[in-house]
Amino acid sequence: MPVTTLPLSSSANDAATLNLAASQYWKAFKEESKATTAPLQFATWIQPLEFRALEQLDVSKHKLIIEAPNRFKLSWAIENILPSLEDWWATNTPIIASIEISLPLNEHATRASGSIPVTDQQPHTSHPTEPSENPLTLDVATPGRPIVDTRLNPAWTFDAFVPGKANQLARAAALQVAENPGRGYNPLFLYGGVGLGKSHLIHSIGNSIIQRNPNAQIRYIHAETYVSDVVKAYQRKSFDDFKKYYYSLDLLLIDDIQFFAGKSRTQEEFFYAFEKFIADQKQLIITSDTYPTELNGIDMRLVSRFSSGLTVAIEPPEIEMRVAILLKKSADVGYALQEEEAFFVAKHLKSNVRELEGALRK
Repeated sequence: MPVTTLPLSSSANDAATLNLAASQYWKAFKEESKATTAPLQFATWIQPLEFRALEQLDVSKHKLIIEAPNRFKLSWAIENILPSLEDWWATNTPIIASIEISLPLNEHATRASGSIPVTDQQPHTSHPTEPSENPLTLDVATPGRPIVDTRLNPAWTFDAFVPGKANQLARAAALQVAENPGRGYNPLFLYGGVGLGKSHLIHSIGNSIIQRNPNAQIRYIHAETYVSDVVKAYQRKSFDDFKKYYYSLDLLLIDDIQFFAGKSRTQEEFFYAFEKFIADQKQLIITSDTYPTELNGIDMRLVSRFSSGLTVAIEPPEIEMRVAILLKKSADVGYALQEEEAFFVAKHLKSNVRELEGALRK
């Protein structure tokens, strides 16, 4: 977009014109950012930001208000994108005197004015209006409540997870959910390519919670298993039992949600389960190979709900992280891999963690 100045006026009609023009500039900024930002980073952090309004400060100056969908993205935007955002708008639209990034108007954490100014915002980890007790952290077992087969892999813990730049945001979000299940980031939606550690990370959440509360009702399933359960309930006319089982869970971890594509009855049942989990403040954790809005064959009602919590990408590991993974995995199996050997393997296997583990076994 060429350098220009937005039209100036204080009348109601011209105020609407100003907002329309500003929204077009915002689209232009996002298009430029998309061309210069890694696809996963853009989809996770910049794409969800939306133009809300242009607020007049005086006859010639205005404040631009941008909306972030949740606190996690709000904090990231303030720390990482605000300076470049201010530079871009100062260059292209001189009437912008300040920029505010805030939460949606209906967020619990917003002030009476409906926004959190950039200068006042502090990260939060819980909603002030939530109840003091969380079903996932209660230590008292419910009489007569069956213990669910969690299907968690006990070897996949946070301690066994190798952190790095490619997964640090996802790991931070997972730790937060493990500490405060059902309270903040619900659902937690992790996405990325095959073999990058999504399953390991969500198992780590489940294992962390079950360690603190052995009575928590937790279940890990692959999306295809959920589809199979729906089919069996349909064949046996046992949807009441199906719902009773899934609705009784405190935490549901569902892997590879993209396998729901084209399965309308499964999507319908999961939609009802999703609504029930959120209403009861029970935690949902979902993984996928792509960003929610890019899922094909999934009902838009579900897509919008997948995006309503926190969505975080896991990217392919950088070479230092690949070396660290190789050294840790080799130590775990009692093999003393030399650092030079690890670097050699890491240079040739760049796509995912699973390939690195396969190389060690060979």
